[in-house]
Parts: sequence; C-alpha cells; structure tokens
Amino acid sequence: MSQDHWNPAQYQRFAAERRQPFEDLCALVEPAPDMRVVDLGSGTGELTAALHARLGARATLGLERSANMLASSEAFGGPGLNFSKADIADFRGDQEWDLVFSNAALQWLPDHARLLGRLTAALAPGGQLAVQVPANFDHPSHVVAAEVAREEPFASAMTAPARPPAVLAPERYAVLLDELGYARQNVRLQVYGHHLDSRDDVVEWLRGTTLTAYETALPAELFPLFLERYRARLLPQLHDEHPYFYPFKRILLWARRADD
Repeated sequence: MSQDHWNPAQYQRFAAERRQPFEDLCALVEPAPDMRVVDLGSGTGELTAALHARLGARATLGLERSANMLASSEAFGGPGLNFSKADIADFRGDQEWDLVFSNAALQWLPDHARLLGRLTAALAPGGQLAVQVPANFDHPSHVVAAEVAREEPFASAMTAPARPPAVLAPERYAVLLDELGYARQNVRLQVYGHHLDSRDDVVEWLRGTTLTAYETALPAELFPLFLERYRARLLPQLHDEHPYFYPFKRILLWARRADD
C-alpha cells in the first residue's frame, strides 16, 4: 500500500486562489429542496461543507481517498453532512443522487467518456452533474514535471508510470453530455489569473497537487532530487517578477438530466 503524501497544509497554502473555481462551479448548480449530494474528492472538507450549506441539502456525502485530507474534514461534519474514505474511481450509483459534484478531482481518473456515463447513471431524473477540472497541462509547470519524470534515475524507479492527462477539450465534453441525453448543459474553459509572491511559489503550488503523484510513485530517497531538478528546470522558463502572474486554465461543466 503506497504512502499517503497528500498534505492538507501544503494544499491550503493557496486556499483563496483555489476557492474561486469552486464558487463559479457552485453558481452553475440549480438549488432544489431536499437535495441528495455527493462530492467526489472532498479534500479537506471545507468546500464540501460550504456546498452543503449553500444548497440547504438534505444529505451530502464527501468521498475522499486520502486519509490525511479526510482527517481535516472531521471538523466540518454536521447534520446531513458526512465524509467517507473511498476511492472515487470506484464510485457507482443507481439514480440515487440529485447532484454529483466534483471540484478538481476527476483529472486523476482515466477515460472521461466512460466516466461521465458512470456518473450520469448515478443521477436521479432531473439530477445535475457539476464538475471542474484543471486544464493547465500545457503550461511549463506541468510540462517540465512530465519531462523530468521521463529522465533517469526517475523513469526506471517509478512504481507506476505517469499517466497522460485524461482531461478532454471543452467541446468534447459538450458532445459527450449531449450524447448522454442531458436536457441542458453549460461547458466553459476559464483562465484564472493568480498573483503569487514570486515564481518560486509555482513550485509550492504544484507540490500541493500535481507533484504529489510523482512523490507517491518514487522511492522516498529520490523525490528530493526530482524536486531539485524540477525547480532548476522550471524557474528559468518563468518570468522573474514580483508578484508572479500564474495563469491557470480550468474547465467547468454543468448539465441537468431530463425530469422523465
């Protein structure tokens, strides 16, 4: 069993910047009485609690694989709001949820065409799907990480091969939602601009998310070297500005099933 390298404190260093996409995704959801909500990849639980309160949901379940992140969510549990340790790759449902919600988690799963079909099957008639995924994989912050992982001594030491990005083009999601029979949909690509203290903070940003996958796949003694090489390769490609402007692309999608 691999060690849990998710670090809530590292992730929360940029909590304010990460919150706006969540707010924008919530704004797409159409509230209804007594909603049953599942949040796939609930992280530290803070945003799941905000979603639960905003919707006045009857029941909200946050699913999270990382025990470290799940431990942070304990403070947010309350009436109708529960968290459970689960791999969202295993999530299944049979028309039991009024909202399947996922903020910055599904990018870790492969085959999004099949995945959307599975999430759709979990929705009740009139149910809603709301998903936000990063789409910044062509930025040097992500490209350089993948390049370093293909080099030695890292490539041969990886316990699992690095997966190519599973996130699709926005228009592909729109086509898939239509093929799945949704009555209405809203899909958009949005660029979020973040003013970080310096370009060094881009490394700290990725350490809270993307680089965690490489840390998990590498022997503990190799990750510091990986991080050192990543930093040395990345920083010269970024403007040395104070503050540093970090543009980050994300896809937001929302769709509603017919009431049948």
